[in-house]
Amino acid sequence: MPKMYFGSCHCGLIKFEVLADIDHLRECNCSICIRRGALNFRVPKENLTVLTQLTDVSLYQWGSRTAEDYFCPKCGILPFRKPSKLTEAEKAAGKVEFTGWAVNARCINDLNLSEIPVVKIDGASL
Repeated sequence: MPKMYFGSCHCGLIKFEVLADIDHLRECNCSICIRRGALNFRVPKENLTVLTQLTDVSLYQWGSRTAEDYFCPKCGILPFRKPSKLTEAEKAAGKVEFTGWAVNARCINDLNLSEIPVVKIDGASL
């Protein structure tokens, strides 16, 4: 059953609320995810409400520039992102495009991460 969660970056500049049923977390091994150590869960775009003006948030893009990583310009924490669009190979394999948000569970207030199973994602091979 979905629950409303509240979260922020470390300094509190970026605040958000997210409606989610967190049944697992995703740990990706791509070059950026491995460096930032995030544990993400995905939600439809309408389930994340950013309580901070997006103009106050920094955006990082790289490579194909299809992913959008939003981070705090003050403390550097990345609380949420829009995942990359599918590659042609993924589309050909029948994968369905995800258009929602990936939320960093480490930025959610009072969430016991040890109680949630973690699924390993091989983003490094994409």
